[in-house]
Amino acid sequence: MKNFLAIIAAALISAVVTTQGAIAQGVTHYVAIHVDQSDPKVMNLALNNAANVTKYYESIGDTVIIEMVAYGPGLNMLIPGKSPVEDRIETMSLQFENLSFAACGNTLNKMSEKAGMDIEIMSEAKMVTSGVVRLIELQEQGYAYIRP
Repeated sequence: MKNFLAIIAAALISAVVTTQGAIAQGVTHYVAIHVDQSDPKVMNLALNNAANVTKYYESIGDTVIIEMVAYGPGLNMLIPGKSPVEDRIETMSLQFENLSFAACGNTLNKMSEKAGMDIEIMSEAKMVTSGVVRLIELQEQGYAYIRP
């Protein structure tokens, strides 16, 4: 009987450790943040959302992957020398490895045509063909959609 109780006790301890280990690993969340306005307040709010969401999930042992998608007038957020949040993006890109930026190629092409020259995006951003399509793709992959 003592052996039987010892086996049951070991099984229960193993189950508790396994369950606690699963809880400690946390969950990964996915968030798409949409920026389509050339308004410093909106851009800062979007960056605040990314920082606050990251800090919250880290505080409970979870992780979060955030992609900020800029198109239309919001693409100004990702243009060096024009972005009112350029320094903040540079800092946050170093601080938050979970944060990425996507720039709409359609918007950039139109801006370049209108300016009569090629316009570059910040090195922290990646080019996507279409910002709208990128948001659709992210939502189809299960990303939560946020529009500040």
